[in-house]
Amino acid sequence: MLKQRIITAIVLLAILLPALFYPSYIPFGCVMLVLIGAAAWEWGRLNGYGQELSLFLGAETVVLCALSWWLGLLEKPLFLMWTLASAAWVLGGAALLRVAVPGWPRIPRGLRLVGGLLALWVAWLAAVQARMIGINFLLSILVLVWVADVFAYFAGRAFGLRFTRNKLAPSISPGKSWEGVWGGMIGVVVLAFAWVWADKAAGATVASLYTRLNERGWWLLLLAALFLSAMSVVGDLVESLIKRSAGAKDSSRLLPGHGGVLDRVDALLPALPIAMMLAFL
Repeated sequence: MLKQRIITAIVLLAILLPALFYPSYIPFGCVMLVLIGAAAWEWGRLNGYGQELSLFLGAETVVLCALSWWLGLLEKPLFLMWTLASAAWVLGGAALLRVAVPGWPRIPRGLRLVGGLLALWVAWLAAVQARMIGINFLLSILVLVWVADVFAYFAGRAFGLRFTRNKLAPSISPGKSWEGVWGGMIGVVVLAFAWVWADKAAGATVASLYTRLNERGWWLLLLAALFLSAMSVVGDLVESLIKRSAGAKDSSRLLPGHGGVLDRVDALLPALPIAMMLAFL
């Protein structure tokens, strides 16, 4: 399993890094099209649709993203979209975690399907538009989610249930603890202020998300870092809830050793539009 994870990670990095650091945003946008299409196919499967219809949903999502690109949506300010998507994630995420696994099947399947595909479409728009702003800006969002996940894992392993008696969401993801969430938040706060310092020291020509927020006050940077860390956890828990309802361990086996694309981007789905909203608040 470890060997598979390493090989898959190397292959993914060999594809993503050149696309990310290419002078134009176009290669990154194309790679993201493939990933979002695969995630949409997985979404169809998780909602009980067959192979052919799930493939159609994946192709349909790619067409929607490509059409948005062709119509010039990426060049337009999309603050209203980011705000609506952020509100949907906050309110919808809270509602889903409240009803937990038994509540998911009670939502009409068509509504679930459309909601998931829209979330993927908005995430694609946010990721590519963030890359258009600059590599430093996009990386500051991506690394935030990775740091939150890594710090949460190690804090949970080291301090899980030492300060609280209850798990974070035992019926959804039994392995997660409140100590892990707090550890992830601490890691993100440290990352945010360290990145602001690094931007200043390096004289960055394109400001990171953190520097943009810090220019309006360190308190806003602190609140935003905590909020984004919390919402990355919500994205992770929502996907775990859906997989548990579907009786699936992973969203697919597209990425050997890692599961599926949704398993890798679940925390980014809420974080990307919320970060874009905060950046242009």
